[in-house]
Amino acid sequence: MTIARLGDVAKLIRSKNAGPFWLTLDVMFDDPVVYRAVRDQQVVSVDVVSRLYRQPTERLKVFAHDSALAIKVSMPRPTSSGSPLDSDVFGGQQYAPLLDLEVHLQEDMPPAKPLPRSEEIE
Repeated sequence: MTIARLGDVAKLIRSKNAGPFWLTLDVMFDDPVVYRAVRDQQVVSVDVVSRLYRQPTERLKVFAHDSALAIKVSMPRPTSSGSPLDSDVFGGQQYAPLLDLEVHLQEDMPPAKPLPRSEEIE
C-alpha cells in the first residue's frame, strides 16, 4: 500500500464561483482506478470538506460523477463574490486545502503523477 497526495494523483483540482454566493470545487481524474480509490475511500467527503473549510455539514454537497471521473463539491461562499470582505472574487484560490489529502493506493495501481507546473501548461 502506498500513500499519495490527492494533488499528485488527480489530473486537475480547481475551484470557481457557482454564482456570487456559491463555490464549486472540482477534482478530476484521468484514470478510473485511481478515481474509484479516491471515491471509495471518501477522501473528499462532506466530513472532510467540513473540517477543511470550517463549514457546517448541512451546508455542503459532495457529488461523485462516475462517468466524468470527477468529484464535485458545492458550498456557500463565506462572503458574496465582490463584496468588500471578499478576498477571492473568482473563487479560484480555494482548492488548495484539498491538495494534501491522503490517498491509499495499492501497489499495482498506476504511479502518482505530479500536477504540471505553471510553465508547463500551454
